[in-house]
Amino acid sequence: MHNNYYFLRQLAPALAAQLSGYVVAACFSQEKDELVIGLANGSTEFWLKAQLTASFPVLALPTSFHRTRTNSVDLLPDLLGRTVAGADVFPNDRVLTLQFTDGASLLFKLYGPRPNAIFRPAPDAPAQLFHQRYTTDANLAPLPTADALTPNLAADPLKSYPALGDLPPRYLRVHGYDSALELDKEKRVQEVVALLENPQQFYIINLEGRTRLSLLPLGEIEQTLPPEPIAALRAFVPLFLSRRAYETESRQVRQQLERRAEEATTSASQARARLHALEHGASYRQTADLIMAHLTQIPVGAAQVEVVDFYQDNQPRTIKLKPTETPQRTAQNLYRKAKNQQIETRQLQERVERRESDAFWCLERLEELGGILDLRALRTWRKTHDLQPETKAKAATELPFKVFEDEGFTILVGRNAANNDLLTQRYAHKEDLWLHAKDVTGSHVVIRHRSGYAVPATVVERAAQLAAWYSRRQHDSLCPVTVTPKKFVRKPKGALPGQVLVEREKVVLVVPANPFERVGGK
Repeated sequence: MHNNYYFLRQLAPALAAQLSGYVVAACFSQEKDELVIGLANGSTEFWLKAQLTASFPVLALPTSFHRTRTNSVDLLPDLLGRTVAGADVFPNDRVLTLQFTDGASLLFKLYGPRPNAIFRPAPDAPAQLFHQRYTTDANLAPLPTADALTPNLAADPLKSYPALGDLPPRYLRVHGYDSALELDKEKRVQEVVALLENPQQFYIINLEGRTRLSLLPLGEIEQTLPPEPIAALRAFVPLFLSRRAYETESRQVRQQLERRAEEATTSASQARARLHALEHGASYRQTADLIMAHLTQIPVGAAQVEVVDFYQDNQPRTIKLKPTETPQRTAQNLYRKAKNQQIETRQLQERVERRESDAFWCLERLEELGGILDLRALRTWRKTHDLQPETKAKAATELPFKVFEDEGFTILVGRNAANNDLLTQRYAHKEDLWLHAKDVTGSHVVIRHRSGYAVPATVVERAAQLAAWYSRRQHDSLCPVTVTPKKFVRKPKGALPGQVLVEREKVVLVVPANPFERVGGK
């Protein structure tokens, strides 16, 4: 009820008593949909911050306010220097008015999805609007006295008081209003209205998961306050904003952890499936052994040969051959592939352990998150576990590359040959990690170095997947990717755009993919 008519009719006389004789010393904004007014009476200050957002319009009354040096814009210059004469509220409406000694007025429209502030330098002067797109607010005025609301005893008692809002009817229903006789209903409504017009206490309540300011005891009562509206706003608004920020950030970090856990589980499952295929299928080494064991049975130029597979209970097996290649050369190539297959198996096993560990870590953090109940503790916890808000969108607007954020590390991907040169030669630092699909054309990929932090293997893996994905090996089942510090990458004189020499390298095998596809990457 912080914007309800019955609360504003308590707030208006309190502001009039507090601000009478105060002079407007400042009027500015430093956030979207925010109007800050500073008033002074000698050395005494009073701050009024109107948050005119569609989701939560409110008059906040902070005890102090520090204006920033940047992102601050002066507004309503004609308001400065005017002396407050009083404050009022439109009858049965959610419009609060500050009146000045020279006839000027400042209206705060606090209802609907279109809140606004309307300043009029004189009664007959054109209105100046905070939200200028709401042009009809220039004519905002209270209803004529003849049209003012009066109770209609013949109608539904609740409909006779449309300014009640949602909490008083709920309060009445909790206390048996629906089952009461018609005459008793009217009496109960009038009793509640009388209580709203002269409340004995204010309440901060929790109703259906929402923090509310109420003039009636309803829901879970968290705080009982004296009927002082300025003090009530000062208690309610920071509490509400803190809880809303907590809910927003908690939801964001939960989604972040759930996404990471799902990605890690999927990656581990894929690696296990590949391992199973390698362990239960015919390996390159077994095929090479069979060729060498049956050399005398293979005709020159044969395209295939049927042999007895002593690895599979002496079952017959057909092996395809290249007619233009000797069986010995085919076996040699298969032994070389078998060596790579061993490397792949080792890397797959490491990936399974790493990704399952990552998924378990995320599940542990999700369990911890359920026990964090306030914003300050949440932000400390996020910093401790390096779960700060992602800055991908900001980085993407500043850098001419594809930009991804992963576990606090920034990954940059070149868009074409010339862009690769720009990334590697001008933007990458010597301690950054540099990646590229081996032996084919593709994007240069850089993992930005973070002082004091080693790049996790999971980040290297996903960056390698990007390097494979943005290369000619995009559709291969596996792709070898070069990984090396940028200091070991140089561009020879006269080399074509995108061409470099790598002096030292480590090669990892990955499945080409864009692991950030679902959360976006530019």
